[in-house]
Amino acid sequence: MLSESIIIWAITGLFAAAVILPYALRSIGKQRTNLADKQEAVSLGIDKPKAQFPLIDDVACIGCGSCIRACPEGGVLGLVGGKATIINGFRCVGHGLCAEACPVEALTIGLGDMKSRPDIPILDQDFETTVPGLYVVGELGGLALIKNAISQGTACVEAIRLDAKPHGDLDYDLMIVGAGPAGLSAGLMAAQLGINYLVIDQQEPGGTILQYPRKKLVLTQPVEIPGYIRLDKPEYEKEELLEIWQSAIDHNQLNIRTGLQLVAIQPREHGFDISTKTEEFSARRVILALGRRGSPRKLGVPGEELPKVMYQLIDAVQYRNNHLLVVGGGDSAVEAAMGLAKQPGNTVTISYRKTKFFRIKKRNDERLTQMLEAGSIRAVFDSGIKEIGPNFVEVEQNGVIEQLRNDYVFVFAGGVPPFKLLQDMGIAFGGEKRDLAVTT
Repeated sequence: MLSESIIIWAITGLFAAAVILPYALRSIGKQRTNLADKQEAVSLGIDKPKAQFPLIDDVACIGCGSCIRACPEGGVLGLVGGKATIINGFRCVGHGLCAEACPVEALTIGLGDMKSRPDIPILDQDFETTVPGLYVVGELGGLALIKNAISQGTACVEAIRLDAKPHGDLDYDLMIVGAGPAGLSAGLMAAQLGINYLVIDQQEPGGTILQYPRKKLVLTQPVEIPGYIRLDKPEYEKEELLEIWQSAIDHNQLNIRTGLQLVAIQPREHGFDISTKTEEFSARRVILALGRRGSPRKLGVPGEELPKVMYQLIDAVQYRNNHLLVVGGGDSAVEAAMGLAKQPGNTVTISYRKTKFFRIKKRNDERLTQMLEAGSIRAVFDSGIKEIGPNFVEVEQNGVIEQLRNDYVFVFAGGVPPFKLLQDMGIAFGGEKRDLAVTT
């Protein structure tokens, strides 16, 4: 009887070891990999996010990994020491699916301590800046995604108090600067509330979406466009989304003017004076719904003024049988490179100053890896541009200069956000120093 018990326990132990041991070894190996990835991310400075990011309560976290599995981008989160941690904060675009998946509510999506964020204007719960009557909504406030932009634009207008009688010497009760999703939503809500408002922008309605390549899929989450329809699909093509916004503008007869570039905003009695390059306005309240990208960041190399150098790609099919160089390592750069590489006869090279692409979305990473392995695209890492000529470009890698045949150069080195403009208005940011270079 004793020997039978020993045999049973031995078999049970062997079975448990056969099942549990491989799992435990895989788990240990994965955590070691995550730790190495975390250390690499810290050394590269990519463990910190560009905007919003997962805020993890280490005490509440039980290390179940639900947040990691829920993240559609991959590589943002990982388990280290049995706790969830940020591995690559640059990849986070704020879906919020990780927070929804956490069974113990140990994770939320936010901006952290905004007083320590030099890239985030200080706002109150109603999106009002440190200048009373001046508000910031949308991606300039730090949160990405169309859903956040629409929600903020709508909530901001609802929170603005215009109960006093309007001042007759002012043009408008509310001026909205920017016609992206945040600004358009603010305008649509103002129209519903009967507020005397005007939306202005230097370009056509659509904001950052206008800069996307043709037929690019735009990620959305369910959200209501004020006074119009609900966006229910997880993704929309660029053209479809722009058509929806134009229909909303027409349906609500939105008071909007384009071709007006903001120059300055100055306080005045009972409101503000708003200066554009061509016209002057006045309003009691102002909502800034500007993008973060601002003007394109230049390389500062000889030949950059040539007409063949561009800072956005709208339609890749226009470029065929060309030698092309893409500069940059973010999603905009790799999406441009992949789009160009699919066109007949193109030779596409992408130059990036880092050792690998670590900021791009999971889907782009997978597609790019396939194209690199197939030879459709050539990547030159640890490189920089030395000179751009009429039919060539010089690329330096590890001290060696290579001259490439070239017809067009596409630069995606980020942009200079309008922080200086906001500072001149008196708006305070967190931190003491401001790095004006923002990559995309």
